[in-house]
Amino acid sequence: MENNINNEIETASQGNEQFPGQVHDLPGGGVIVSSFNDIINWARSNSLWPLTFATSCCGIEMMSVASSKYDFSRFGFEVARATPRQADVIIIAGTIVNKMAPVLKRLYDQMADPKYVIAMGACAISGGPFFYNTYSVVKGADHVIPVDVYIPGCPPRPEALLHALITLQQKIKSGLTREQIRAEKQLS
Repeated sequence: MENNINNEIETASQGNEQFPGQVHDLPGGGVIVSSFNDIINWARSNSLWPLTFATSCCGIEMMSVASSKYDFSRFGFEVARATPRQADVIIIAGTIVNKMAPVLKRLYDQMADPKYVIAMGACAISGGPFFYNTYSVVKGADHVIPVDVYIPGCPPRPEALLHALITLQQKIKSGLTREQIRAEKQLS
């Protein structure tokens, strides 16, 4: 499993993807022939700006993805934002307590459309192994906001976060809307 993820990450980082269209060279410039939606989806998928929402130990793994070893800037995620108005994807890394849930909802509502959500780790997915039956912990981010991609683990490895980001990119490139991504997730 880990070798498959590493191979996928290596292939994606080598830039083997094609521009969605053809460039015809003409005297004085070139002409791009493609559909407008393909170009928009290509540009949108290659410029996802994450909003960091790290509340627990998964945040350390999320920070390591930005380090030189994993370098998520190769994939177009390098502009990590602390403001929701400039972010495209929110990465929830860690436990969400009841007092933090309205803040998370407010951040999600302030993000511009289209917006995507990644729940990273057991705490963000289901309340976590340590706090599962605690009155103060939300039993998963999907009880507060809709989640597009789940990353299991406690804490998940940095490669798993890269795999989730690449998966989200592929879904956006294929032209799926947020609603279609969530419907696809529910079917699988």
